[in-house]
Amino acid sequence: MAAAVMAAVLAVASCSPGDTTGGTTGDARPTAQESTPPAAEGPIAKPPPVDAGWPRWGFTHTGVSANNISPGFERTVATALAATPMLQNQHIMGFGALNPEPRRGEYFWEDLDSRLTLMRESGGTPVLTLCCAPDWMKGGPEGPTEESAWKEHLEDAPYPEHYDDFARLAATVATRYTDVKYFMVWNELKGFWKDHSKPADFKGYTELYNKVYTAVKAARPDAKVGGPYIGFDSDNEGTSELRGPWGVVNQNALDAFAYWFKNKKGADFVVVDGASPTETHELRPDAFGALGKFGAVTAWLRERTGDLPVWWSEWYFVPENGTTWDEPKRLAVQAVSMMEFARSGVATALYWNPQAKDGACVGCMWAPRTGEMRPSGTLVTEFTRWFPAGAELEAVTSSDPRIRVLAQPRELLMVNTADKPVSATVDGRQVTLQPYEIKWSGR
Repeated sequence: MAAAVMAAVLAVASCSPGDTTGGTTGDARPTAQESTPPAAEGPIAKPPPVDAGWPRWGFTHTGVSANNISPGFERTVATALAATPMLQNQHIMGFGALNPEPRRGEYFWEDLDSRLTLMRESGGTPVLTLCCAPDWMKGGPEGPTEESAWKEHLEDAPYPEHYDDFARLAATVATRYTDVKYFMVWNELKGFWKDHSKPADFKGYTELYNKVYTAVKAARPDAKVGGPYIGFDSDNEGTSELRGPWGVVNQNALDAFAYWFKNKKGADFVVVDGASPTETHELRPDAFGALGKFGAVTAWLRERTGDLPVWWSEWYFVPENGTTWDEPKRLAVQAVSMMEFARSGVATALYWNPQAKDGACVGCMWAPRTGEMRPSGTLVTEFTRWFPAGAELEAVTSSDPRIRVLAQPRELLMVNTADKPVSATVDGRQVTLQPYEIKWSGR
């Protein structure tokens, strides 16, 4: 493939509404929003049954990952990840993978093979997202995807007359990668929901999902399949049954989910994603209080699905309007978001890893030049180590609610949500945490 086309692939594949993890610069002074009282932590919810030893935490490979640099770089990252194996997700087209079926019945597996090799080397539990669709399934020509098509049509949905073709491709993928047991169907209703102020084409998506589910299960009865991978957007106001101090979830998302759930052929887990900021980039009542949305959505899903395992395929917590936070604050908000997932009984949470080949990479799990774990990677690793799905959480409180706490019998996590030092009694001990400090402590 020409260098220009490859560059376009990586550029498109690296972009996501979630590549908004902020910058390493920013004013640490409190804003008006940050002066509001801290929100109370929700109760601890026991997660539904999942596979034994389920890591719960992991990440999605994006346009550039460890396998795209050099063999030595890949070994460095794989070795670091292997110390605490976690979930690793890859899309079958886009987000670092070229067109897997450029012509009907003609396959290109090099990119997926490479990503799966990295997962195996690092001891990861592999997950594949069955998205996106080859060009010829959505009105384009056969053959390798052209540069303009990557930019303009990657996220188009397959035409209805090609739903069976996409289902067949999904089954072929499942048959090729027999060590992959978990599959998510599509991504954020891409191509099925172009205007979020209007209802999604949930009937079209559900038809595609059912065909994919049936084909994958027929090819691989052991496979676990989930959907609908809807983005639960929230607004400042509106008419919706799911709302809180953090905002109001778009009723169109709830309607799409309800239709899919009622009409699906089956599902082994449910998949959503979302952000704590509203669509107008507000954090209500503040950056930490807005994270309550994740627990509220999870509770809503568990109640309405008969307690199927809930997967957050992506989650974001920094407004997309150019907001930048210093690194301690960004990490503190990330940590508290993961605490919210654990407390609400989320089965799986996948961090969207914004890896780059060079230069600054805010939120990257490993350094682009050296492959060494960076703070975001360490945070995901520590959650995987201490708070997998089977961890028994204990109700440990802080005498000052600005210090958030998550505990299991052998380990305690504390996060200072204030931009100033805070002293408190936690688990019977007096502690002082510096501004936005994250502290792990044995019990």
